[in-house]
Amino acid sequence: MTFIVSEVQNGVMTLTLNRPERLNSFNDEMHRELAQVLTLAERDDTIRCLLITGAGRAFCAGQDLNDRNVDPSGEAPDLGASVENFYNPLVKRLAALPKPVIAAVNGVAAGAGATLALGCDIVIAARSVNFIMSFSRLGLIPDCGGTWYLPRLAGRARAMGMALMGDKLSAEQAQQWGMIWQVVDDEALSDTARQLANHFASQPTFGLGLVKKALLASETHTLEEQLDIERDYQRLAGRSEDYREGVSAFLAKRPPVFKGK
Repeated sequence: MTFIVSEVQNGVMTLTLNRPERLNSFNDEMHRELAQVLTLAERDDTIRCLLITGAGRAFCAGQDLNDRNVDPSGEAPDLGASVENFYNPLVKRLAALPKPVIAAVNGVAAGAGATLALGCDIVIAARSVNFIMSFSRLGLIPDCGGTWYLPRLAGRARAMGMALMGDKLSAEQAQQWGMIWQVVDDEALSDTARQLANHFASQPTFGLGLVKKALLASETHTLEEQLDIERDYQRLAGRSEDYREGVSAFLAKRPPVFKGK
């Protein structure tokens, strides 16, 4: 069975997490398949936007606990190895991808599935979705970037409450707290996410990648350091083919045709 279904159309790579019988929870093989398709997204310049969603009634329920040794009489599993080998590289690759990454959250988003979604650049959620930081209920801490993203998206107090209590957070509440971009009716999710992905695939991809890189860098920079980043990245953006096309189209009063370069 293919655990990651990938499709490329009109410059958009759609990745569907495909273990619906396990609510698209991760096992090691699913991680390996995802890593392989991300390599294609990184190397193929014709792919200008990445869209991630889930098959069936879930986005992702996090780690498949059936894939872990929890026998009280056996040797304790090394969960740190799973984080180091799979989740940490995934978070870093999505953050470093110089293209917009959209999460279309279509159902259950729990544990690492919730933090995976929140680590994407744009999150669109169906109205019925709940985000659940379920780690604490298992005696664990949020991983897949959770302890970094949560306080930055929701603020320290809300992040503490979510991480310590592990309660459900509705999609509408997540939007009100500024954690996600948009909430739509369940039946409109696929079309809304696809329209946005197609929009990004027609935009100046090189410049969007610099925007993403600059915003992530700002989390650890002083104002002076960030001003230097803006200078350097603006210099790079100004040398791009897309900038020339954008100015030419503006002066000619015509729609631009960006190539993502």
